[in-house]
Amino acid sequence: MKALLQRVRNASVEVDGEVVSSIGAGMLVFLGIGKGDSEEAGRKLAEKIVELRIFPDEKHSMNRSLKDIGGELLLVSQFTLHADCRRGRRPSFVDAEDPARAEELYRGFGENLRSSGIEVGEGVFGAHMNIRLDNDGPVTILLDSGSLSRSGGSD
Repeated sequence: MKALLQRVRNASVEVDGEVVSSIGAGMLVFLGIGKGDSEEAGRKLAEKIVELRIFPDEKHSMNRSLKDIGGELLLVSQFTLHADCRRGRRPSFVDAEDPARAEELYRGFGENLRSSGIEVGEGVFGAHMNIRLDNDGPVTILLDSGSLSRSGGSD
């Protein structure tokens, strides 16, 4: 799984001209499900996102997590995170999971986030969506569930 995180002041998702979900301060997460991704990978990635310290403390250092600030999260499915652009001019999406399985993992990922006590809004899986956001920082981070087991970083 790949997750593109953006720290936001607010964000919303619109489908067919109607806002289907919106959040205040927190995080917008675009989630791409790849072939071979698992429920366990989703659980670990959700835990990482909720605990990731990307929000400023009183000294303006990134020392606070989404949980620490009581922030909200907007989750949007994004299969294009698995685009392979190595050959030609048109991206290939062969590494993206089959839509039925991807939706199942996406739903489970959302439940993992909610079980941590975070308020979670969602886009509409498989729909054409318009996303509005007020990026705070900007702070944008790409996480890959395949790299979560490696050590590194700081507390």
